[in-house]
Amino acid sequence: MKIAMLAPISWRTPPRHYGPWEWMVSMLTEGLVKRGIDVTLYATADSETKARLRSVAPRPWSEDPELDPKVWECLHISAIFEEASSYDLIHNNFDFLPLSYSGLVGTPLLTTIHGFSSPKILPVFKKYNKKVFYVAISESDRHPDLDYLATIHHGVPLESYNYQEKPDRYLLFFGRIHHDKGVYESIRLAKQVGLPLVIAGIIQDQTYFERYVNPYLDDEQVCYIGPVGPEEKSRVLGGALALLHLINFDEPFGLSVAESMACGTPVIAFNRGSMPELIVDGENGFLVDDLDQASYAISRLKTIDRRNCRSHVEKNFSVDLMVDRYIEVYGKVAAQS
Repeated sequence: MKIAMLAPISWRTPPRHYGPWEWMVSMLTEGLVKRGIDVTLYATADSETKARLRSVAPRPWSEDPELDPKVWECLHISAIFEEASSYDLIHNNFDFLPLSYSGLVGTPLLTTIHGFSSPKILPVFKKYNKKVFYVAISESDRHPDLDYLATIHHGVPLESYNYQEKPDRYLLFFGRIHHDKGVYESIRLAKQVGLPLVIAGIIQDQTYFERYVNPYLDDEQVCYIGPVGPEEKSRVLGGALALLHLINFDEPFGLSVAESMACGTPVIAFNRGSMPELIVDGENGFLVDDLDQASYAISRLKTIDRRNCRSHVEKNFSVDLMVDRYIEVYGKVAAQS
């Protein structure tokens, strides 16, 4: 089977620091290549892969303000569909826009829906429902009006995350600096319990950062270290007493949650979205509804065996398991097409 893998071009594949969709595409692509599957990756020209690389955009548009996102996304998507007859399947990880090309080619299109950024994009998914194939990244993110071939959780490369039995004395926020991710809530909790907080991630909303984060930074109790690349992830995640994931939205998956547990670090998360699919309350973290419950959860961290965190990821969120499930779905697409 020849597969065309369509990645976003906001960031490089794999990303240098942030870029969850590109990161997942990279893990899946490299895993498929290891299995001997013929994959052509459509991504930015500076991407790194053992698959065949096909690129139009020279660089990620998020890293180069001279690149107009609409122009380069248009060229990027059109390239894969103009070459569709060369493949047995197109695997779309580029959200809804490529669906509008699907009726112009005979090659089946599989789309992994990486969450719904807004209800306004749903009409596109509805129009092409049953004409293309959908995969959800969590049970909680399935939309009742759509049909899915499967739910496939993301996998993390366990060899890249070192298990750390004894953490340092700090709490960690790890993700984009945005209201959705609950940075301010994490700061409030750290102050409430009197523990240091390390904040790591890109600033996605500068206004939010200036109002709700920057005033509390003192490099003692609250410290912002910026985005963390692959080389530093394991150390930063593994050294934390707990990852704080006090989200203000129904998160479709939450890669940082799986990454944290892979290092042995439990997660304290608001009980929203996919969190119950990743966290077993009391075993590898705590599901809470407010800051008071989160504060109590911190007092119970010593009851968590950090080895359970690691083993939970090994059993449920490995790259090998993700690749197995996608290969099974590719077979279903071939049979139904």
